[in-house]
Amino acid sequence: MSASAPTPPGVALLERAIGYTLGSLHVVTPLALTRPTPCDAWDLRALLVHMDDSLAALHEAIGCGRVDLVAAPHAEPAADPVASLRARACHLLGVCTGAPPRDRIAVGDLHMPAGLMFAAGAVEIAVHGWDVARACGHPRPIPPALAAELLALTPLLITDADRPVRFAAARTPSPSAGAEDRLLAFLGRGRATGESGGTRQGCAG
Repeated sequence: MSASAPTPPGVALLERAIGYTLGSLHVVTPLALTRPTPCDAWDLRALLVHMDDSLAALHEAIGCGRVDLVAAPHAEPAADPVASLRARACHLLGVCTGAPPRDRIAVGDLHMPAGLMFAAGAVEIAVHGWDVARACGHPRPIPPALAAELLALTPLLITDADRPVRFAAARTPSPSAGAEDRLLAFLGRGRATGESGGTRQGCAG
């Protein structure tokens, strides 16, 4: 029996982030789609559409080794954004399983380490999964081991240049804060929507 191909760097982390976020989709109801999220610019429906677009880009990166910076024409919004996102996520998990190892991904005319791109995708998808659950009033903690790995990567992915446009100013976590609270604080989020310190400003992606 031939040995299985090694999982591309960063893809295993991305798979875990997607698994967590799929759990958050279970708490979304049709009435919740117009609720505000920890991202100022989006209500829950808009956030789900954004997440769908992000997964489509990751699918392209993993399957083709490149991401086109020219946005494709938008199709009509899905009647059921949760079902659309869930199908996209499950399809991406299937692509991850058979993805060929890649060292670099072409992003337009530039190239970046594949592991770094997949790590960025994992941070975005997991934190938006947290956003979804918060918006629905059913908080779901990010698993401690996953939060710790994402926290270790965020300083490599987010710089002062990303604030305050993509992310709010970082908050100061309490000395006893665990990995999830420190991750959320670094991304300008808090545990309660509307809390001071940038919870409603800035979003990954």
